[in-house]
Amino acid sequence: MKDIVAVIARALVDQPEAVVTTEQETADEIAVSLHVAEGDMGKVIGRHGRIAKAIRTVVKAAAVRTNKKVTVEII
Repeated sequence: MKDIVAVIARALVDQPEAVVTTEQETADEIAVSLHVAEGDMGKVIGRHGRIAKAIRTVVKAAAVRTNKKVTVEII
């Protein structure tokens, strides 16, 4: 899941080399953390959080076959 988030984030930001994703998996949940450069934070979140919501929707759709809940946190 972290690879999907990283690919999407790198396409959106001005500093793709600063994108770092980490993944923590438990028995029933996958937590993905996305770190971007401070100047690119607005590009990843979008107006009223629309881009962040879209990223979360794509990741949840990709996680359907794993039967786990996925959360994406933008840091």
